[in-house]
Amino acid sequence: MIEIKAYRGHIRNWEALCEELGLAKDLSREDREAAILVKAYETWGTDMADHMYGMFAFALYDTETDVLFCLRDQFGTKPFYYYQTADGRLLYGTMIRDILGQEGFVKELNEKMLQIYMTLTYVAGEETFFKGLKKLMPGHWLRFQNGQLELHRYWTPTFAPDETKTLDEWADEIHTTLQQMMREVKTPDETAESFLSGGVDSSYVLAMSDAKRADSCGYDEERFDESRIAAKTAELLGVEHSVAKITPDQFFGVVPFVMYNMEQPLGDASAIVFTLGCQATAQHTKLCYSGEGADEFFGGYNMYRNAERYGENLKTFYVGNTNIMKEDEKQRILKHYDPSFLPIDLVKYIYDETEGLDPLTKMSDVDIQIWLEGDIYLNVDKMSTAAGLEIRMPLTDRRIFDIASRMPSRFKVNEEQNKVAFRTAASKVLPEEIAFRKKLGFIVPVRIWLADERYNGEVRRLFASDIAARFFDVDAIQAIYQEYVGGNSDNWRKVWTIYTFLVWYEEYFVKR
Repeated sequence: MIEIKAYRGHIRNWEALCEELGLAKDLSREDREAAILVKAYETWGTDMADHMYGMFAFALYDTETDVLFCLRDQFGTKPFYYYQTADGRLLYGTMIRDILGQEGFVKELNEKMLQIYMTLTYVAGEETFFKGLKKLMPGHWLRFQNGQLELHRYWTPTFAPDETKTLDEWADEIHTTLQQMMREVKTPDETAESFLSGGVDSSYVLAMSDAKRADSCGYDEERFDESRIAAKTAELLGVEHSVAKITPDQFFGVVPFVMYNMEQPLGDASAIVFTLGCQATAQHTKLCYSGEGADEFFGGYNMYRNAERYGENLKTFYVGNTNIMKEDEKQRILKHYDPSFLPIDLVKYIYDETEGLDPLTKMSDVDIQIWLEGDIYLNVDKMSTAAGLEIRMPLTDRRIFDIASRMPSRFKVNEEQNKVAFRTAASKVLPEEIAFRKKLGFIVPVRIWLADERYNGEVRRLFASDIAARFFDVDAIQAIYQEYVGGNSDNWRKVWTIYTFLVWYEEYFVKR
């Protein structure tokens, strides 16, 4: 008998799977997905994920063979953690807090991860900030039997450029595939809204969906506020539009809540805004679309246009979308620094896998395997869950990635534009001024607010605290902060990254 011990997710191609596996289609979603997991494992065993599209992480237990089988989807949209106790038992779950309170778990800080965090602003790789607690990485499964743990990577992003297609043909393929995604991403009896920024990704998803309401975040600071642009898009598409206006007090007030529910520190300031957006949206819906995935798949970041000039040097420095602190600076500010534990080592295997491919593909693959899992998808999952909101990401799908994996880089970025083919596809349902609008990113006024003594009291408190003194040279981090306040606005990311770690540590190792 197969028992489901843990499961979080959404199986998109449930209808096709029910037909193939001989399962009833008229079950509730919970019963239907449970039946699919059990029957798929009985039918395909460890290859079951090859037949499934969607977002999922789960643990199945075979009572007859005493085998525990755990699996995380190809991109890591849902988290999964495990920990082996001193007496050889395996603790596991889709939430870290599911494991922390179990018998046999010893809560200790894995301090060396601070070196990774101070560069990337998120926790990359399989280790976590809790010693011995590991992430099951994307595209991996785990099998546990008789005290023996087996890990296997069942899926690897692969790239094989196809030079036979034109730009319009690539755009057509993206568009028709997304049409299929939108038919699967919800059932007719479900009602979904859609997050909307000023960018093409969320605008395209909204335009292709049946959502009648779009949700945005905004600020009083007009130069940071994309909600005005989003309002024009919503009006054009004929949908209702709501804006959660984010104030500095709200922003700083929710940081402890975010770090606690994130379960590991995350120095991405947009996560705070996203949390407030989820909370506001959850007041009027329980299901929402979001546009994550397209930037990494189709060359959406402005820095990707520099890929060719980086060339072979990439493998010496490119560790993903963020790179906040260099090693010499970390060595100056950290009380405990290990020169052998470097962020670049986390991605060496990716450069080995992409040997011979062009620089843009290498950069994209690093972000697909490291940045998406460690930052973007973690944020979406943890903060939506904390708000009681379910988010589905139509653009994160193996069928969408398959197109990107075959698309030559010249159809992704050129000297003038990023996401060229994707924007061309979006222009089929959006005006060109929206489809080809310059990417702004999910910008936050925190770089201004951090310097304002009306709002930064907690930052100043923690920078001068005993907690900070345990990990940092307090004078050194105070110097970084004072330089920021004195006008070096680029330092705000360093200040924020230090601050979020200190908040997280206080939540998990001081208060609890």
